[in-house]
Amino acid sequence: MATEATEATTKFQSPDFRPVPSPPDFHPEIVVSAHDGLRFWQFMIAGSIAGSAEHMAMFPIDTVKTHMQALGSCPIKSVGVRQALRSILKSEGPAGFYRGIGAMGLGAGPAHAVYFTVYENCKKFFSGGDPNNSLAHAASGVCATVASDAVFTPMDMVKQRLQLSNNPYKGVLDCIKKVLRDEGFKAFYASYRTTVLMNAPFTAVHFATYEAAKRGLMEVSPESVNDEQWVVHATAGAVAGASAAFVTTPLDVVKTQLQCQGVCGCDRFKSGSIRDVIRTILKKDGYRGLMRGWVPRMLFHAPAAAICWSTYEALKSFFHDLNGGSSHNGT
Repeated sequence: MATEATEATTKFQSPDFRPVPSPPDFHPEIVVSAHDGLRFWQFMIAGSIAGSAEHMAMFPIDTVKTHMQALGSCPIKSVGVRQALRSILKSEGPAGFYRGIGAMGLGAGPAHAVYFTVYENCKKFFSGGDPNNSLAHAASGVCATVASDAVFTPMDMVKQRLQLSNNPYKGVLDCIKKVLRDEGFKAFYASYRTTVLMNAPFTAVHFATYEAAKRGLMEVSPESVNDEQWVVHATAGAVAGASAAFVTTPLDVVKTQLQCQGVCGCDRFKSGSIRDVIRTILKKDGYRGLMRGWVPRMLFHAPAAAICWSTYEALKSFFHDLNGGSSHNGT
């Protein structure tokens, strides 16, 4: 059969027939793989390093955001970025920007290891082999954030309390001991529901925007994709981070209130419900109170996402080369 097919093909060839040229926007070199095929532990290491690099690099801006979002007498009332910066420098000097960074270091690595591992495996499952499935990217992001927030929320609460000026804690361990003694274990997860409700849409917007922006940037300049790949990942990550941060700022304010309640004069909430916190914010500061810290939040997430995604993709590329460029489905 193969010989007959070859003869038939030769017989019907004609010198008058010429290959149809590809359209100018056809770029066969652009290939977006449905799944990277790395091992389980490789996703975990890449995610852990990327997440730690992101949060450590942008920690001072996160401290400014926490100061702006805390209501009551703790530590400053309605202020802008400039006033928050002055308040931190005046009370503690430059070191004040790094209060709580130890808690961040303990929580960010493990949480992001879980985050990216769940995301990659869910993306493989939900996409059905279609790398351009934005809904699959969004759903995978939601699953990833539910899992990672369970790991990160306790340390995030410790971190935010330590970031506040004149807090009663000597350090990470002292904060953990006092919270367990005075408020019980449930205090570490007081904001978990709010965190998930905030991060679910945040992550859905973030991942969907990132994948779409990355694909769009690759199509704009396909000939330089390999040479400028890190620029593509960083730019797409920055766009995705800023967009998602702005949309979810109100819930981030609620989360900060729940995590810092009772510290340095911050309000304490009996029910811990989102509605109760929102009512308190509206009563004290109006609707603008729900957007407290949106500027530093965007200033944090745009470069943080750029750092995180470019680091993560670079590590994935490294592991892919380490694996010999072949796909591994095992864990």
